[in-house]
Amino acid sequence: MSDATDVVDRQIAAFRDRDLERYLGCFAAGVKVRDFDGNVLMDGPEAMRGQYGPLFRDSPELSVRIPRRMVAGDYVVDEEELSGFILAGFPPAMRAVVVYRVREGLIHDVVLLM
Repeated sequence: MSDATDVVDRQIAAFRDRDLERYLGCFAAGVKVRDFDGNVLMDGPEAMRGQYGPLFRDSPELSVRIPRRMVAGDYVVDEEELSGFILAGFPPAMRAVVVYRVREGLIHDVVLLM
């Protein structure tokens, strides 16, 4: 385990538990979530609250599995298998690659490849 994987593991556990406050507590105040092309999908914890709040509230069967992980310094790259999604615009199950950049014990940047 590393400092980088510790916070990523905490946010994954909070995601599985659908615990919004614990989940958001893993991210820095200036966190940005981007797609692979660099488009900002969410800017800051409040934008994340607007997305993940309804997801956690409405998805009682929400699940994530991490079949593969790579760690390089401050970066954690996870393959994620997600299921139980109930959120407009998203399929109920999907696979993604998520790149997390961790500094000072918090996630500062996220890049989603879906």
